[in-house]
Amino acid sequence: MSPSVDIPSVQRAALVSELGGPVKVVSDYPVPSPGENEVLAQVLYTGVCQSDLHTAAGTAPGADGKNITAIKLPHVGGHEGVGRIVSFGPTTSSLPHSDLKIGDLVGIRFLARVCHECEFCTSDREQHCAKATNHLHHEDGSFQEYCVLDRNYLTVLPQDVDAKAAGPALCAGVTAYKAVKNANLSNGKWLVVVGAGGGLGHFAIQYGKVAGANVIGIDTGKVKEDFVTSLGAKFVDFAKSSNLTEEIKTITAGGAHAAIVTSGSPRAFSGAVDMLRIGGTLCCIGIPPGDVHLTTPIATIIIKGLKVVGNLVGSMDETLEAVELVRNGSVKPHIEVRDFEELPKVYEMLEKGDILGRIVLQVAK
Repeated sequence: MSPSVDIPSVQRAALVSELGGPVKVVSDYPVPSPGENEVLAQVLYTGVCQSDLHTAAGTAPGADGKNITAIKLPHVGGHEGVGRIVSFGPTTSSLPHSDLKIGDLVGIRFLARVCHECEFCTSDREQHCAKATNHLHHEDGSFQEYCVLDRNYLTVLPQDVDAKAAGPALCAGVTAYKAVKNANLSNGKWLVVVGAGGGLGHFAIQYGKVAGANVIGIDTGKVKEDFVTSLGAKFVDFAKSSNLTEEIKTITAGGAHAAIVTSGSPRAFSGAVDMLRIGGTLCCIGIPPGDVHLTTPIATIIIKGLKVVGNLVGSMDETLEAVELVRNGSVKPHIEVRDFEELPKVYEMLEKGDILGRIVLQVAK
């Protein structure tokens, strides 16, 4: 470790000792040392994602619909982190970012390491790399004061970006950005965002508007209405609508060109396809816990020429594109900064759906 930086041997970290157990903030978790071709970052801020909650609870589903249980324990979640490099491990190979220095701003994303060689890594789809590790299931994430990162797959952030705002863009932001890209939106097209008041939803509204779309946000309650309309979207309260599908078709004169479902509630997917016009696209980014299925008739998809697209975060390039729109002010994350020790309370708020935008924890003292 660099002798110019005072790095402690232990740190604060939010631990889950067993899946489904409580999250506890401790002060004696070992600070890791960076190994070969790694860096150590001091975590400044981190967003809190619904996936953190589901993973800790043991209810996060895998691609087979079954709960993911092969998770490193104790579990240290967090994958919307922003930190500064405080030391370098030994370097034995030619690495990217040769101009890195102590103090540089880096991101702690969902993806931790990739193979760089498979068909996905070589086509800017490395989030699907079969050999990848991530900061949810395999490696300690940003719910700690210091985090080791792979220098071969390092998210080097613009040094003038707002560290508080950049974190949520590393997961919620890029996921919404990728969905908007997959929806092929352009000026004047209609986008429906289901779960519009949440972390993913408020990003989807803004990235949709950057693409030129007319956006309708679906959620419920006066607080969510005020929030969604402040972002420039038309609001529809699903709890007050007598026929949500017909209301959307009326507003859009035949149906939306795309619907992005950001909520993790199974109910949010019900009827989403019916809001689409011919040739429309359903983008799924909220992952409901459990083995939840779409129930749309195959005939509907075929006859209406619909597309159903899944969106698992994004590539490194897409992540940096999403961050740049935050840096330049085109997208403005709605964040509430809280102390690191409040993570258990934030989880309770996520369970209730009481959060507008994103809560960001201040990790570094």
